[in-house]
Amino acid sequence: MSTTQDTDVIAVLTHDHREVEQMFSELERLGESDVDRRRQLTEKVIIELVRHSVAEEAYLYPAVRELVPGGGELADRELTEHAEAEQTMKLLEQTDADDPDYEILLGQLMSVIRTHVREEEGELFPRLRDNATPEQLAELGHKVQAIKKIAPTRPHPAAPDTPPANKVLGPFVGLVDRMRDAVTGRGKD
Repeated sequence: MSTTQDTDVIAVLTHDHREVEQMFSELERLGESDVDRRRQLTEKVIIELVRHSVAEEAYLYPAVRELVPGGGELADRELTEHAEAEQTMKLLEQTDADDPDYEILLGQLMSVIRTHVREEEGELFPRLRDNATPEQLAELGHKVQAIKKIAPTRPHPAAPDTPPANKVLGPFVGLVDRMRDAVTGRGKD
């Protein structure tokens, strides 16, 4: 049985951040030499980032709006960063790993995500922790973990990013994405 701290939304999302950073570090170590591994690892990064973003948009940001003074402005800034990252991920998916633009797009994605992580961990998470109960944080953590299992795995820049539309369309889009991934083998090592 997990403890409240294990499912605390901040712990869950921070763990996601560390996993993505590990993949970024591996991509940086690979350099441009191993094109197939770069593409494979980039696909894993995109899958994780999309699931993470969907979870934040469905549950974290609405909670920040509700619980944190000035949370609406904070959530709006984070959603803008998500939109920028999603556009970059879409372009990255459409670019061959040996194309010179691939390296530029990958660098842009890493920069945007690293900035986003610093802001969330440095400002948003502490403010949420100060304004939410441990029970609220645990409940949010459970919801985030659940939606990540059914969330889309590909960027959909035109999809809604706020409730209720994202909660209704997300699982359906996620099912379609996972079916496409199964057929193509995308995201498998």
